[in-house]
Amino acid sequence: MNNKEQSLGEIISQFSDKFIAKQLQQTGKLPSVEHDDDWPSPCETGALDADGFISWQPVKIDETFDFKNVEQALSLTIHPDVHQYFSQIYSEAIAATCSEGNLELLFAWNKADYERLQQNIIGHLMMKQKLKQKETIFFAVTDEDDINLVIKNDNGEVWVEPVGCEPSKFIANNLIEFIENLEF
Repeated sequence: MNNKEQSLGEIISQFSDKFIAKQLQQTGKLPSVEHDDDWPSPCETGALDADGFISWQPVKIDETFDFKNVEQALSLTIHPDVHQYFSQIYSEAIAATCSEGNLELLFAWNKADYERLQQNIIGHLMMKQKLKQKETIFFAVTDEDDINLVIKNDNGEVWVEPVGCEPSKFIANNLIEFIENLEF
């Protein structure tokens, strides 16, 4: 099946499955994260270890999430890929590599994190408007603190964007193309 036949949701699901398969192949166990009683996630699985860490894996979001509140707050329409990307799975950030180097794809860890993510996106979009720059929405961070990967809101393209600046380097035509070319 090529990317024109698969939805972004299917691509994200396959990507997260490949991430877990690679993790299991390399380490024989699921990734782990320090457990926080105040920040539980449906991703957590199994029991806490002696150091307070718990295994996790991405899980499908069963609730309906969207960015209508962001759209209403800012009087703009959010690109459909943004809606799809952030409403597919709960997950810790997933490390991967692209043509530009190492990155972490950002996802919500739980419902409260999804709401916090929306607030951060509102802040980012307000900054873009204040700077009179075209709207972009971040979805990944890189090894460099001041460089993000963003979706251009007007057309869904993936770009490298220095914080506070216009996108500086084209990466992919869309998120499907971008995610399909990631490696672990």
